Amino acid sequence: MDPDARTRAAVEEHWRASERGDTEAEHAVYAADAILDYPQSGERFRGRPAISAQRGGHPANRHFTVRRITGGGSLWVSECLITYDGVPSYSVSIMEFDHEHVVHETQYFADAFGAPEWRTKLAEPMPGRTITRA
Repeated sequence: MDPDARTRAAVEEHWRASERGDTEAEHAVYAADAILDYPQSGERFRGRPAISAQRGGHPANRHFTVRRITGGGSLWVSECLITYDGVPSYSVSIMEFDHEHVVHETQYFADAFGAPEWRTKLAEPMPGRTITRA
């Protein structure tokens, strides 16, 4: 298996493990000294144990739907829909790999919003979606 195929498989397994609540498999992709940044809150989690503990301690019922994974070499991006107790949040995860493990991840979150009326004639629904109006 070529390196990009192996890395893609590791990222896919990370998200599958996240969905099924398998914290050990979810965090196997991270290097022992990996860093996870949440720019919107200013938080940095250093090391696989800290990353796993903050995710494993999340009080919400979470579900993960991967919209797209793209990347190559050491840089991989996942676009996801994560629901927290049924409330959707869109997420972009940027994973930087060193060989087989993530050494740095930056994850951005965004709430859904309604489209303004003035864009009605310009937009079409994304595949599998309906446009939510403001």
